[in-house]
Amino acid sequence: MNKYLFFIGIMLIILGNSSCNNSKNNQRTKHDNNLLDKDLEKANATIEPTGPLSDFLPKGYVTFDTIYGDLNKDGSDDCILIIKGTDKSKIVKDENRGELDRNRRGIIILFNKNGNYESVVKNYSCFSSENEDGGNYYAPELSVEVDKGNLYIRYAHGRYGYWSYTFRFQNSDFELIGYDASDNFGPVVNTEVSINYLTKKKLTKENTNTNAEGGDEVFKESMQKIEVQQLMKLSDIEDFDGLEVDGM
Repeated sequence: MNKYLFFIGIMLIILGNSSCNNSKNNQRTKHDNNLLDKDLEKANATIEPTGPLSDFLPKGYVTFDTIYGDLNKDGSDDCILIIKGTDKSKIVKDENRGELDRNRRGIIILFNKNGNYESVVKNYSCFSSENEDGGNYYAPELSVEVDKGNLYIRYAHGRYGYWSYTFRFQNSDFELIGYDASDNFGPVVNTEVSINYLTKKKLTKENTNTNAEGGDEVFKESMQKIEVQQLMKLSDIEDFDGLEVDGM
């Protein structure tokens, strides 16, 4: 009987030590996993660039707007600088609007390379000023956006519609791969055009409802092939106002 009790006691001691060792091993494993998770978080974290963006400004220019977004699909936010000239001779006086700064605007695109910005494309004067004469209506308003790795340069013209250029980074520049436009009369859409320069196709939608009041347009669609000799590069565009879009 005593031998039996002694044997049971020995077994309980062994099981207790084994349980303690397993508990310590589990705690050590959890601790190691937590450290590994933290290391992975640090490795995957976006490195924010340091240093002033003004270092990329050419002499005689100031920053007009700054836009951030991933333009090369590497998970890091790149930077777009819209710049504006400071030539005092470009400041004019308008009899109705007063003093106007007619200095042109440009664009500089910076890629985020491991925490350092690198200039990849620049065009210092491809946009007109924000103070142009729109005649009986205001001048088209420029906006720049980033979506799904593409760069969108858009012009909104209120009741008259809009037009938009789509660029993608390839061949060491941002190349024009798409164009979209809407010709409106107030709330009524007269014509919509969409061009894909990669597939070389142009889609046109024309409203056939002459009594449309907006939202009740009836569109007739037509698709046609276009000739594209070479994709237009952002760095080569002299003036978006006078840009002739292939296929239009």
